[in-house]
Amino acid sequence: MADVTNATQRAQLEEERARITAQLEQMGHFGTGLSFDEGFADSGQVTAERGEVEALANSLVETLTEVEHALEKFDRGTYGTCENCGSEIPEARLEAKPAARLCINCASARR
Repeated sequence: MADVTNATQRAQLEEERARITAQLEQMGHFGTGLSFDEGFADSGQVTAERGEVEALANSLVETLTEVEHALEKFDRGTYGTCENCGSEIPEARLEAKPAARLCINCASARR
C-alpha cells in the first residue's frame, strides 16, 4: 500500500511541478523575465500590476522549490521523513501536503 501511495504522491508532485512551470513560463518568468507595457498611460496601474505579478511569481517559485525538494527526497529515499526530528510524516499529512518537510508536531512548534 505504501508503494501505491508513494507513486500517487510522486505523480501529484510531478503534475504540480509541470503546472507551476507552465504558469511561470506563461507569465514570462523564465528567460526574458516578466514583461509589462511601459508605454501604458497609467504608470501607477502598471506599477500596481507589476507588484501583483511579481508577488505571484515569487510565490510560485517558492512552491516550485518545495515541490522539487520533495522530488529529490524521493530520489534519495528520504521522502516522508521529518527533516527536523526524523520521524515518519503521517500519510494523511502527505496526502494533504505532498511537499511537506516536517511532521505536524514540528510544523506546529515552528509557528
